[in-house]
Amino acid sequence: MIALYIHLPWCVRKCPYCDFNSYALKGVLPEDDYLKALLADLDMSLPQIPGRTISSVFMGGGTPSLFSAGEIGNLLTGIRARLPLADDIEITLEANPGALDSGAEKLAAFRAAGVNRLSLGIQSFNDERLAALGRIHGRAAALEAAGEAVRHFGRVNLDLMYGLPGETLAEAVEDVETALEFSPTHLSCYALTLEAHTRFAANPPPLPDADCCADMNDAIAARLAAAGFAHYETSAFARPGYSCQHNLNYWRFGDYLGLGAGAHSKISRFSETGEWQVVRETRPRHPGAYLRAVAAGNPARSTRVIPAKELPLEFLMNALRLEEGFTSTLYERRTGLSFAALLPRLQNAVRAGLLDAQMDCVAPTPLGRNFLNRLLRDFLD
Repeated sequence: MIALYIHLPWCVRKCPYCDFNSYALKGVLPEDDYLKALLADLDMSLPQIPGRTISSVFMGGGTPSLFSAGEIGNLLTGIRARLPLADDIEITLEANPGALDSGAEKLAAFRAAGVNRLSLGIQSFNDERLAALGRIHGRAAALEAAGEAVRHFGRVNLDLMYGLPGETLAEAVEDVETALEFSPTHLSCYALTLEAHTRFAANPPPLPDADCCADMNDAIAARLAAAGFAHYETSAFARPGYSCQHNLNYWRFGDYLGLGAGAHSKISRFSETGEWQVVRETRPRHPGAYLRAVAAGNPARSTRVIPAKELPLEFLMNALRLEEGFTSTLYERRTGLSFAALLPRLQNAVRAGLLDAQMDCVAPTPLGRNFLNRLLRDFLD
């Protein structure tokens, strides 16, 4: 199995906190040219993934809901014509309340086009907090979009943020309470961080202090646990059976092919000499550069074989985000390395109270999850 990530990089407006590879749309959205390039990119990538079945498709951005449902349907049809899809495939589209011009009609069209999971970028239901984040939607649009999302899709994720400019603990919890009224199957709850090269980094807004943000995190986790959600990954909560399969593949260090501007790929393979390799690829970041690279027949900007000494940390940076942790079998299958060689460092983390090692499973403790960077330092060479 291999997952497929597709990057659709345009937004109506660039948010001041966003460091994703996204661009404010100027003029007409080049839907046809871009989607043709995505399929051409896929055609050129097929020799790298012979015999693979697609386990999930995730269309992220940017704001993918700017694209028409017809073009999204054509893209999915093109993928099906080139690769086998798993019978239970998860196909996710990211959408923003401010980029659903016809609301219910557009969501119904996305569903008919083959999308079966919607991830909706709510961020907050509070007008004041949304304005501070520079979002193009308000509370009313967020409420309407959430309601229509759960009406048209059986699997819905609502993205929320906390630690927002001027936000109180009560307001953070109120956002979660409002989200729960729609009975979503999944919630993603992220703390706002000031990322380099963003407008917020250059002109930081007044944010709640670290202790307040920690209280928000704890209160949100407790409320969602009481509502029957499993806190299965650092920022992700799901009802039983509704964890995001695409993201789980990332955290389990599975393979994925990335198409589109700035997309990344991770592909495991045997070299011509029979050596096990984990290879990372990136596409050009700017949409124009990406289109030119595809037209020239070389969509990958860079290709790198990960040295064996770096694989333990790469694996653990992903697997230790999961509450379930990982097994020795998964570690050896994903890295091609011996689990026994990792044991001394794991035992140091167990003694520090950061890891729990039971039988064949290694998982972060609550302390380890809260101090993941500290935990990972033990595995730096």
